[in-house]
Order: sequence, then C-alpha cells, then structure tokens
Amino acid sequence: MKINHTKGKYYLDKSQETPPSFWLDSTPKTNYPSLAGDISVDVAVIGGGMAGISTAYLLAQEGLKVAVLETDRIVQGTTAYTTAKLTSQHGLIYDKILRQMGGEKARQYAEANESAIDFVAKLVEQEKIDCDFTRQPAYIYAQQNKTIKKLEREMKAAQHCGIDAHYVTELDLPLAIKGALRFEQQAQFHPRKYLLALARKIEEKGGHIFEQTKAVDIRGGGPFIVLTQQGSKVKADYVVMASHYPFNILPGLYVSKIYQEREYAVVVKAKELFPGGMYINAEEPARSLRGLPTPDGERILIVGEKHRTGHGKNLTEHYKNLMEFAQRLFTVEEFPYHWSTQDCTTLDEVPYIGQISRSKPNLLIATGFRKWGMTQGTAAALIIRDRIIKGYSPWQEVYNPSRPISLNFAASFAANSSLLAFDLTAGKLMKGKEVYSLSPGQAVIANMDGRRVGLYMDPEANLHRVDTTCPHLGCEVQWNDAERSWDCPCHGSRYDVDGNPLEGPTLKPLEKI
Repeated sequence: MKINHTKGKYYLDKSQETPPSFWLDSTPKTNYPSLAGDISVDVAVIGGGMAGISTAYLLAQEGLKVAVLETDRIVQGTTAYTTAKLTSQHGLIYDKILRQMGGEKARQYAEANESAIDFVAKLVEQEKIDCDFTRQPAYIYAQQNKTIKKLEREMKAAQHCGIDAHYVTELDLPLAIKGALRFEQQAQFHPRKYLLALARKIEEKGGHIFEQTKAVDIRGGGPFIVLTQQGSKVKADYVVMASHYPFNILPGLYVSKIYQEREYAVVVKAKELFPGGMYINAEEPARSLRGLPTPDGERILIVGEKHRTGHGKNLTEHYKNLMEFAQRLFTVEEFPYHWSTQDCTTLDEVPYIGQISRSKPNLLIATGFRKWGMTQGTAAALIIRDRIIKGYSPWQEVYNPSRPISLNFAASFAANSSLLAFDLTAGKLMKGKEVYSLSPGQAVIANMDGRRVGLYMDPEANLHRVDTTCPHLGCEVQWNDAERSWDCPCHGSRYDVDGNPLEGPTLKPLEKI
C-alpha cells in the first residue's frame, strides 16, 4: 500500500499494493535453479536466510558438500525485512539470563553475539564485501523513572558478561530520556548485499543452492532423507533446519515453545541528518531507530509496534503510529518505504540452536531469534559449524534446544498453551457475517451455507474466496489489513488472498472456495 500525503498528514492508500522493503528494492533478484532429481551431500541446510546461508558458507569453507534448500528465493524472507542491526544489545536480556540460567550461560550468550559481530566485520574486510557495514554504538533508553533500575541491573549484568556497556543520561536524538545504556563497537549493514556475496562463495566452494524447492519431510535418523514438494530427495549425513519456524512437528513440542510476532517498519526522508548510532527503547510500544544509507542519501529506519501474529484489528494503525512518532522527532519530507516482518520467539527469549534431541544428534535447528536474527543467525552458524566439525561449541549450553526448564519457563509454557487453546476454540466459535458489503481492498469473514469463508475484494473488484481453517493444526485465520493476508493466531502461518502460504510452519494452502 502506498503512503499518501495530504495537508501535513500521511496515510496508507489501501487500493495500492505494498511496496518491497528497501533491502529487496536495492539489490538484484536471484535465480538459482530448483532441485531436479535426487542428490547426496554431507549437509542439507533448509532455509536460505541469515542463519542458513551463513551456516552453508562456513561448512563449505570446511570442505563439506553442502546443499541449501529454499522454498522461495534466498534472502527474501524475514532477513529481507529486518532492521539489520548487528548487536549484542537485545533489550533487557542479560539480567534475565543471569537470574534464570546463571552467570556462565549469560556469559556464553554475550560471547556468542559479540563474536558474531566480529566475525561479520572480519569477513566483510577479508572478502571485500560492499554491504554498507559500519561500526555503531547501540543504545537502549528509558523514558520512565520506573525503568531506570532495570537499566542499572542490565548494565551490571552486561559488564559481568564482558560487554563494553556504560550508562549515559543524554542521546543525540531529540528524545527526552531518563537514562540509557550504550554498548560500544556494535554494527549495522545491508543484509542482502552481504548474504548474496556469501551465496556466490558457497557455489565457488562446490556447494549447491536450490530455490523454489520446498522441503516437506525429513526421514531417517542419520543419514537423513529430505523429501521435497517436487518429489526430489536429498540424502545427507546432517540436516540443519534454519527455516525460521520448524516446518514439521518435531520432538520437543516446539510448536508450544515458540510463538510468532509481527513488527512494522517505515523509512523516513527527513530534513535533519541522523546523528548516528542505533537506538531502541526499554518500554512499550517498541521504537527502534538507525540510519539507512541509500543511493539517494541517508534515510532513517524506524521499527516497532509488535504484536502476536493473527491478533489485533486495524493493523494499518501500526504504520500510522510509527509515522506520527517520526513526525514528532524529525521534519519529515517523505516515507519512501514501509514494510512488516515476522519473528519467532522462544518462551525464555533465548533461541534454540543445536541438536533437536539426543536421539537425533545430527538433526540441528536454529530458530527463535526474536528481533535479533542478524547477530543470532550468525552465532547459530558458528555454533552449528563447531558442532559438526569439532563436536562441541563453547556456547552450546545456553542455546541448547533441550535445556532444562525454569519455573518462569514453565509458567510461560502454560500461559502460551492456554492462549493457543483459546485461539483455537474462539476461532471455531466465531461465526461469519450473514450480511456484509465489500469495497475494493476490503475483506470479511462470511457465513456461506454454514461454512466460515474469507472473502477479499481486490482493487479490480475481483472476489477471492478461501476456507478460513488453517491446514497446519486447524486454527481459524484472521484478516490482516496492513499486509492483505490471512494470518493464523495459533502458530503464525500466513496466506495470501488466494490461500497460498506466505509464512510457515504451514506446508499446505488454504482451501479455495
């Protein structure tokens, strides 16, 4: 949808299609082949985003035969809609890990992410990758007095973990704050420029990248057989699931331990120069800012307004809120881009990286990066490389997918399970409208002969009809007016207006009516 401007106000024109993210718009499209026929490799990597491409690159560098399987096009999913910060500053996380998991695991988390930043910095220099990489300080700021103590505890925890963090009372942004933490030697970059360069290096080392190749099942216990939707098979000694959200029901009840959230982004052309640095607030609603170099000059990227996928109404309001926030800080001339993204979060907010289970040690997973997938995805690649090549990573325990649960985790698990049950039940009880009217760009859930049907009228007044039952586990999808999609509130699957999958874990489309 296009952002229009009238009398000093900006609004979304729902009759227009949503533009691509800046990361997609500023880089060429890829055209790797789909898999035709069966192959055998050392490692099959499912997913072509930050974690998947980084993992395949590292393993190819070690001399292993690697194949990347991507459902659509590589670096076109969540990685193409990121804020693209490379930072170990992940909100108020260190004090939380310290209290719930202990000092050693908090230190592992810090070392993994600091090492990930340094790895990208060295690789960019070594391979001469032009990806707008710059070192920047990262700030987390508080605007309420009650948050100051949390910042102070976070500073002590971060310093305990070896991070160069200190307290400041002012920012270069025109924001009234009570205090902030500054993490030194963090970074930002252009993720697609970086990863498309790594993809070329994978091929140079004899690796394979297969696009439009959807993995639908994994069989065996090592070696594994990865089945694709086209019928081709990949035999591999190791399988790495870097597909954002696990695409099948795995040991460990991962569907009950991961939830998905959406977040929104606007790019700002302002009269003022951005002062540098990367910023995020400690309170809600979330507000994240960074500078954005473009061919037309530097812009400002503002991200925030998170909510669980499939929840909420009038989702275009989230863009409006970000635009109003931008106008309070800057003299806005234009909003050239806007987009939304989807992130997986674990119940204790620490990703799952490593072996799926003890019974299948060569089946590895990397998911649950929350809002920090650029750094965590790189850390995942380093951990998985070490697990495969050396049999051990110094950071494996904090990210262990089978880690022991705490009392807080147990409470979160119960709450999440209750919410899933509520969403499933409430959706089934919600009846469609008997009487309705539609204009172009609008959708409604209607009752057609006792059946719950999602109707959408496109800008040309064509009507699109789908059954609203998500084929993943049977929840009822809800309309997302900001992205023109049908979103599942239970596990975060998303579908276009014709029912075709946009986001996993679903493997099947909605039924067309």
